[in-house]
Amino acid sequence: MRVLFICTGNSARSQMAEAVLRDMAGDHFEVYSAGTHPEEVDPRTLSTLERAGIPGADLRSKHSDEFAGQSFDYVISLCDKAHQECRHWPGAGVVMAWDFPDPKASDDSLAFARTLHEISERIRLFVLVNSKQVSESFKPLAPVDFYKALADETRLKSLLLIEAKGVLCVCDLMVALDESQPKISRHLALLRKSNIVKERRQGQWMYYRLHPSLPEWARQTLESTSTHNRDYLADCLQRLSLSCQTTCEPQS
Repeated sequence: MRVLFICTGNSARSQMAEAVLRDMAGDHFEVYSAGTHPEEVDPRTLSTLERAGIPGADLRSKHSDEFAGQSFDYVISLCDKAHQECRHWPGAGVVMAWDFPDPKASDDSLAFARTLHEISERIRLFVLVNSKQVSESFKPLAPVDFYKALADETRLKSLLLIEAKGVLCVCDLMVALDESQPKISRHLALLRKSNIVKERRQGQWMYYRLHPSLPEWARQTLESTSTHNRDYLADCLQRLSLSCQTTCEPQS
């Protein structure tokens, strides 16, 4: 399916939507974004995506005219103004309006993070509803499967560390947990199979983050566990911090 996200400036909301859908289900959707009056991509958009572990380095602002004459299964606007201008998009199978507040207009320091979360939740539902094949691979996480995953200490600590840091590679977890690569990879494979974490290869290492489709109740469970049990990860975080300092310090 071909999907085009439209916003006025194509600097924040539509860029987030493009990055999230491509990251979540890029094998099943061909995704683009554009603006009716495009501006430069807001740096806060890119930094928010980076903190969430969602690739955004290739994003660029595009004018909607760039896609004139092309057909899309879905044209989805993310602000009311863009919807009014694009509601009769030629060649669009379905035109939808998702009206999210502009994070650039907010004084809230977490506005971009909140917008990304809200867009991610909407896209997760969009994927589930609109693609049977994707729906089967992103079936809702059952509570019993989630808590089974937490029952092993290596998996629990791995998840809490990933929740705390956003993105960690296998080597980071090896250092933090003082465990071998095969053991860490084996447990991460189980978490990946359950759609609790998602991996991304960079060079020789695999990087892991919480899966975009992870339900909010599961995220809150991990966050609450981490917040109320700070001593539980203290040694792991210290080893990870020392390892980063050693890696980043200039060598004489």
